[in-house]
Amino acid sequence: MKGKFIYHVCICLCALMLVFTSCKHKDKPTPIIDKTIFVYMPWSNNLTNFFYQNISDLKEAIINDLTDNQRVVVFFSTTAIDASLYELKKEGKECKEVLLKEYVSPPFTTASGITSILNDVKSFAPALNFAMIIGSHGMGWLPVDGSTSRGYSMTKRHWEYEGVPMTRFFGGTEAKYQTDITTLATGIINAGIKMEYILFDDCYMANIEVAYDLKEATHYLMASTSEIMAYGMPYSVIGGSLFGNTNYKAVCDGFYSFYSTYEVMPCGTFSVTDCSQLYELAQIMREINHKYTFDESLLNTIQRLDGYYPVLFYDYGDYVRKLCTDDALYDEFQQQLNKAVPHHVHTPYYYSMNRGKIAINTFSGITTSEPSTHPEASEVVNTSWYKATH
Repeated sequence: MKGKFIYHVCICLCALMLVFTSCKHKDKPTPIIDKTIFVYMPWSNNLTNFFYQNISDLKEAIINDLTDNQRVVVFFSTTAIDASLYELKKEGKECKEVLLKEYVSPPFTTASGITSILNDVKSFAPALNFAMIIGSHGMGWLPVDGSTSRGYSMTKRHWEYEGVPMTRFFGGTEAKYQTDITTLATGIINAGIKMEYILFDDCYMANIEVAYDLKEATHYLMASTSEIMAYGMPYSVIGGSLFGNTNYKAVCDGFYSFYSTYEVMPCGTFSVTDCSQLYELAQIMREINHKYTFDESLLNTIQRLDGYYPVLFYDYGDYVRKLCTDDALYDEFQQQLNKAVPHHVHTPYYYSMNRGKIAINTFSGITTSEPSTHPEASEVVNTSWYKATH
């Protein structure tokens, strides 16, 4: 009888333990939502006040359009060494900042550092899909400030001009706060993520060399071919199109509606690149490059989309039109380019802090540095796009 009693006591205790364990798991579920949008704002020196405006606009969009199966998480560097990770959480008719983690001197310029930050995002806001918005200065595919070519040319960057309407290297205005595109791609891939989209709220990032470097890190790339005014993306206008099932055309249309009437400077360029179409585009481009060599006497006839001298960023479609004289092959290229860049908008002029307003006569939505004679463009031969197309 005694042994039987002990047996029943053990059974009861085991049952109670299972109940308590079950209750404990029910009290702390880890919900997996449909999409987490990660807003990444590393230290960018003189853009901090504009970032605060971006956050304010995002809050407005969240209140109006964010649904329960989505979350918005922000990494914001308020100084060169201080940063925080927080969620923009909709509560009734308000949007609050819920602190998730604080950082001291986060290594956001390294692949491992970016991976670590993304792992934090995954931990705090697990989701089936992730998207990324990046706010900072930008200089396309160019290696970070301080490269050999940069030291040789001593080119004055667009953000170094004063007394003119301000626009927005990926990162800050100093080399130690800047990040190479290949580093960003590695950081994302090593975190086990392929973004639904990456939206660059930066200058000069709608670039074929950039897009090809990021093709394994994101499905879509949204960016400007030229400079974006310091105000940045109009998130209160386009926010709803970035949430849920992303409406890429609506994002472009919202950008145009805002910047075509922007009082400070009514100028802007913006496009969407479908990175899955870049493999086939590279194959066609390789065929073109094997058949034709660019006639440098035509260099000044290509549509420029920057404020630099010599030009660093040319319209990619216009460059290929001047390179390829086989109409059938060019038509094949153009059809694939339309698939690769399905949406793009531009005002009649783009703006550069270096040179003011410049007319846009033709626009494919994406740039290239391949024909550039600028000393800094010499390193384009080291990009994955150049290697894939030559």
